[in-house]
Amino acid sequence: QVQLVESGGGLVQAGGSLRLSCAASGRPFSNGAVGWFRQAPGKNREFVATINWSTSATYVAGSVKGRFTISKDNTKNTVYLQMNSLKPEDTALYYCAAGPFTTTVTRYDVWGRGTQVTVSS
Repeated sequence: QVQLVESGGGLVQAGGSLRLSCAASGRPFSNGAVGWFRQAPGKNREFVATINWSTSATYVAGSVKGRFTISKDNTKNTVYLQMNSLKPEDTALYYCAAGPFTTTVTRYDVWGRGTQVTVSS
């Protein structure tokens, strides 16, 4: 029954920052995880970061490690993706999704519609 809505995307210059939000409607999360994924034109959807709702444990993809941080606010039922030092190759449609605590994109069950991030050089 949970629904996810992403926001915060936009156009930013290389080196800039954006913070994406993933807001959940319906019941609050009690377990599992919320992850961020991205898909660029002509490419497969790829894992970016995920966070365990219960423990706050995280995993971040090597391509963004050190630049992106995932966090959550349980009281607001919201997950964030803080993106710093953005590069043109970060340009993609960013999705959040709910599922088990895993980096495997196909195991996530509930998806938002996505928010576009465009990084110019």
